[in-house]
Amino acid sequence: EVQLQASGGGLVQPGGSLRLSCAASGLTFDDHVINWFRQAPGKEREGVSCISRRADSAFTVNSVKGRFTISSDNAKNTVYLQMNNLKPEDTAVYYCAAEGVGASTRECFPYYYGMDYWGKGTLVTVSS
Repeated sequence: EVQLQASGGGLVQPGGSLRLSCAASGLTFDDHVINWFRQAPGKEREGVSCISRRADSAFTVNSVKGRFTISSDNAKNTVYLQMNNLKPEDTAVYYCAAEGVGASTRECFPYYYGMDYWGKGTLVTVSS
């Protein structure tokens, strides 16, 4: 059974940092792309970042580029999202999701309707 678990959220002051983790089981990073999404109150869920091991590809959307960095620890089957210089507008529930075989051979993009597996989200609140 494929399971994805996002963790690491919490309350942080503007300008602070958090590292989110996505622990995966039942799948291999060789055959799947791991993606991060977020959903702020009253807004649609949006793609944030993705990483593909086979394609040697990583992508981050412009709104967080330079502040967020995605990485993976394949030995631990975990993907991380390092979030620096957090802003109040980053407040959202953050989700990780996996895109299946085939996607890992090309450059990734976090497309909501292309995901095969979703994990439960972790809440990030940026406030003073």
